[in-house]
Amino acid sequence: MKILEHRALRGPNYYSRYPAIFMRLDIEELEARPSDTVPGIVERITQLLPTLEEHRCSVGRPGGFLERLTRGTWAGHVVEHVAIELQNLIGFSVGYGKTVDSYETGIYNVVYRYRDEACGLAAGVEAVEIVTRLFAGEDSDIDAIIARLKDVRDAHMLGPSTASIVAAAQRRGIPYARLDEDTSYVQLGHGYRQQHFQATVTCRTNLLGHGIAHDKDWTKRILGEAGIPVPRGHVCHSRDEALETAHEIGYPVVVKPLIGNHGRGVSTDIEDDQSLENAFAVASGHNAAVIIEQYIRGEDHRLLVIDGKLVAAARRRPAHVVGDGKSTLRTLIDNENHDPRRGIGHENLLTQIDVDAQTLRLLAQQNLTLDSVISSDEIVYLKPTANLSTGGTATDVTEDVHPDVIYTAERIARLVGLDIIGIDLLAETLTRPLEEQSAAVVEVNAGPGFRMHLSPTHGIGRDVGAHVVDMLFPDSEDNGRIPIVAVTGTNGKTTTVRLISHLLRQAGRSVGTACTGAIEIDNHVIMRGDYSGPQAATTVLREPTVEYAVLEVARGGIMRRGLGFDECQVGVLLNIASDHLGESDIHTLDELARCKSVVIDAVGESGTAVLNADDPRVLASGEWARGDIIYFALDPDSPVVREHVREHGVAFTVHHGHIVMLQGQVVAEVLPVANAPITFDGFARFNIANALAASAAAHALGLSIADIQLGLQTFHPTPGQNPGRTNLIDAGGVKVLIDYGHNVPALEALSELVSRIPAQRRIGVASAPGNRRDEDLVALGALLAHMHDVIFFCETAPRGRPEGETIDLLCEGAASVPNECRVETVMQEVDAVDRALDEAAEGDLLVLLVDDVDAVTERLRGQRFEPPMPSKGGVGVRP
Repeated sequence: MKILEHRALRGPNYYSRYPAIFMRLDIEELEARPSDTVPGIVERITQLLPTLEEHRCSVGRPGGFLERLTRGTWAGHVVEHVAIELQNLIGFSVGYGKTVDSYETGIYNVVYRYRDEACGLAAGVEAVEIVTRLFAGEDSDIDAIIARLKDVRDAHMLGPSTASIVAAAQRRGIPYARLDEDTSYVQLGHGYRQQHFQATVTCRTNLLGHGIAHDKDWTKRILGEAGIPVPRGHVCHSRDEALETAHEIGYPVVVKPLIGNHGRGVSTDIEDDQSLENAFAVASGHNAAVIIEQYIRGEDHRLLVIDGKLVAAARRRPAHVVGDGKSTLRTLIDNENHDPRRGIGHENLLTQIDVDAQTLRLLAQQNLTLDSVISSDEIVYLKPTANLSTGGTATDVTEDVHPDVIYTAERIARLVGLDIIGIDLLAETLTRPLEEQSAAVVEVNAGPGFRMHLSPTHGIGRDVGAHVVDMLFPDSEDNGRIPIVAVTGTNGKTTTVRLISHLLRQAGRSVGTACTGAIEIDNHVIMRGDYSGPQAATTVLREPTVEYAVLEVARGGIMRRGLGFDECQVGVLLNIASDHLGESDIHTLDELARCKSVVIDAVGESGTAVLNADDPRVLASGEWARGDIIYFALDPDSPVVREHVREHGVAFTVHHGHIVMLQGQVVAEVLPVANAPITFDGFARFNIANALAASAAAHALGLSIADIQLGLQTFHPTPGQNPGRTNLIDAGGVKVLIDYGHNVPALEALSELVSRIPAQRRIGVASAPGNRRDEDLVALGALLAHMHDVIFFCETAPRGRPEGETIDLLCEGAASVPNECRVETVMQEVDAVDRALDEAAEGDLLVLLVDDVDAVTERLRGQRFEPPMPSKGGVGVRP
């Protein structure tokens, strides 16, 4: 078998509403060997992966997949189920998958859910290898495979603290995005509602407070001066200073680096000068400044305060073992590390105990070695601090904290100035006030770990991540989302996106726009290019000032990566027409319609789908629509529209020359069609449809009729407002129409407008992407020849075709038209435009169907062009 394509679909997509892995798989000779022809395959696969018994498959009950194996299925389908189960075995609960054949024999599209992208991809690769060996009658080392996948998981997964916050956000419907794969830097929410955090440091964490917590001596001074009990001690920079301080405060003492975390370099219960010198050397290896302070006897406690409130408390104990009277210390440690709850780093509830120099020092203080046999029930501590990262354990004691201790903890958070703070307190118990016992705060932590509270060794786990989310989003109804408008269809997407954005901006909203041409934030272009895919959506949604996102969604992005968001407030489906058929296994208009309907399938429950009632395939796609439906139609007598309006649904259409909104018995006039400049006095029917769609989307977003009216009146078909989309300008007596139409349906619509613009001759420049089918290019060439008196064909995007082949097909189509159109070929677009300008004379119309709109517009500036004299709507078209 051979993997031809393998990628993550990161949002709603052609195959699923949820993120999934897409694999295009060539099963090669196995196409002739379904599973029922492979002896013993069911027994061998269940021996390898016994939990496959739980897979229901299309049968709909446990064991269903094994039934399919017995009856006969193909290797691609088996890969799907193995990839799913491998992810389950490393801790990711996934179940959805589907395998569909393609238009090519032996090639299958395998799709399966994932929780972690890297693990999902790795599981697919391992699954192909397993299934290949399975069909060949060979064994696989499943333990080694699982170990490799766990390595991938551990390298990419979020830590427990970060994961708890993300999980709490997801429960509230707040979207999240991991901003850096190498760190735990996460964005919650979109646009101006977003909040950021890294581990347990948030965008609200006080930088000064973080600095105080980082400096243990500074912390002690602030707390001590406020009456909080802290150990006596000093910062020392030399061994002699350390000895002097220890003699001043008296042994036993604690030695620790001034700046550090996770207990690194810390030594406790130091009782003599030699031990102090050794401990000072260890601590100074982590920081040149070393704290020598009073040793406080008592239990180690962690108090967690979030947003000024104590939310969890834990009693921690250093890594330790309990003797049984017969086992050596080395054996006891090994046995403890075999506890399935212990793992490397943060992969499990507990961390494995590492025998290091600190461990050996502690054992020496107790006159023990690793070969010592420990008495029954005797506890031997193996680390000086109780950090979970060094193998310590934790017991939840949240319910047992005295009110005075709660007040002290919350006061400490205020004094230091941190929104999330972990307070390390040595005390005999938390059930009595600190002043009644031996107790002291030994340090505070900015960005404290949550693991001990989420999954304590003993006691109840606390959902502390939810407290962070509630702090960042205090309104329980706030899900951090901004309205997203997603626009798709075959033609008109870019104009509709720009028009919706204009309507919103005119109504005073801050808008982020992504479309073919640019990404714009508040009408400022920040990136130029084709930004109609999911990455552009991500860029807009990360912008901190954006209140509304208006996004063009092209079929290529849907098929390659899915949508760049999980749901939208408004989904607009403009039309379905022949374009790009034959790519990504989309060969028919019905398949194309299903692809485009992903946008309306992604509409949230309270959102709106905007559908073109004049297009039968759009109407049929309505079965996928979620939320409310608003129809738009050029035909006011559409039976679908009339029935919808009768049921008090909303529709936008044209009535007696006016754009109107209909609902029930209400007919609300928006404005005369001719007063919307992009309609070219009402003769650009395709732009009337775009105006109706934009009006419907704006209404769904809550804009008033007056807002929509103002926006339509002030949106012009100029290079400034709608570059490259029906821009009609005058260049020294020659009218120039610039447009991006590159498919037959778009040019059929444009042809009607071109025929109404008075001209002596119509001279065109056109190309076409090479990834169209041959028949599409031939039809395009014929239509272009029918529209023009002179046509210059150029080549801008061969996309896999040999140089010149695209032009040859266009010329073949043009030659089939029995008219007087003169055809010339000029390979480069810029040269073709120059050739057309040289050809043109006063009174001619140049139709430039170009890719590089900016370059052509700049080129025309040299022709001293000015806007043409208006007629009614200001476009100079023939009535």
